[in-house]
Amino acid sequence: MNEALEQAKALLENARRIVAVTGAGISAESGVPTFRGPEGLWKSYRPEELATPEAFARDPQTVWEWYAWRRELITACSPNPAHLALARLR
Repeated sequence: MNEALEQAKALLENARRIVAVTGAGISAESGVPTFRGPEGLWKSYRPEELATPEAFARDPQTVWEWYAWRRELITACSPNPAHLALARLR
């Protein structure tokens, strides 16, 4: 193993907490719709109408329904290899 990889391994092994910052694409493989891709959610919906504090203040029922619909989509998805690899870091 090269020196940089050894250092990264040691840091991870000795860390109290690890944060993995990923993009939306990590879940796309599982079927979770992305927001900005070619078939992204924002092609069909306007973010300012659904995903802002102002939208919630204007029409909380619609915003709640939007997030409920998204939760339903996500519950039908399964973790993919990237999710499983991150989970193994625990």
